[in-house]
Amino acid sequence: MKVLKTRTDEIDEKIIAEAIDVLASGGVVLYPTDTVYGLGANIFDGKAVKRVFEIKNRSLLKPLSILVSDIEAIGLVAKLSLSQKQIIKSHLPGPYTFILDKRKIVPRAVTSGSRYVGVRVPDNRIACRLASIFPITTTSANLSDEEVLSTPEEILNQLDCDVDLVIDVGELNSNHPSKIIDLTARNPRIVRK
Repeated sequence: MKVLKTRTDEIDEKIIAEAIDVLASGGVVLYPTDTVYGLGANIFDGKAVKRVFEIKNRSLLKPLSILVSDIEAIGLVAKLSLSQKQIIKSHLPGPYTFILDKRKIVPRAVTSGSRYVGVRVPDNRIACRLASIFPITTTSANLSDEEVLSTPEEILNQLDCDVDLVIDVGELNSNHPSKIIDLTARNPRIVRK
């Protein structure tokens, strides 16, 4: 496991390139978002996605969300109506995950066979740059149903396993995951505050 230290207010292109290489070769990366640290894997690499479930001790029946690089990239993984696009544009980038109808390109392993997908564009340039080549998983870096922690050291202690790469920006100000909003029904519905 390699730990790369940086700051949230600057983009170190060498760190981004190294992390993308790790993701492209099937690795799992612990990375900062605008809410909590996340576990990222290339969504198109089934073995890497399975590792994220294993690291979190998460049921394969509980889907993972997807992080994309910007609002325009959401259309690559999800179907969007005009009204959904307007809602999304007024909230993203930001601490929200939107549930949408998925496109066929999204592997079943990520969504646990669901026809829906959770999509994020965090207000964090490091996280968004990691998804600049392909979408990545985004799920809080903690054991399922356990406390969400704020520093890589605490997180790695709790997970008790190695990820392939850690992007360490120090303690994050938040330990609350993103708010989840379901946009698949007629009216938006808050799933998680």
